[in-house]
Amino acid sequence: MARRRGIMSDHLKEEIAKELGFYDTVQQEGWGGIRARDAGNMVKRAIEMAEQNMQQKGKSE
Repeated sequence: MARRRGIMSDHLKEEIAKELGFYDTVQQEGWGGIRARDAGNMVKRAIEMAEQNMQQKGKSE
């Protein structure tokens, strides 16, 4: 089975993990070590950030 390439950059994932407080787990165990809830919260935060970015772009146009 081919593995899909992630949409989020590693830098963004690390930034969000630090913000949400589970980056230590990522460093120790890798991305497979985080809880499903943390992964969901990370996706939720990335969506929030994207929506904010889109709103800011819309205001500047």
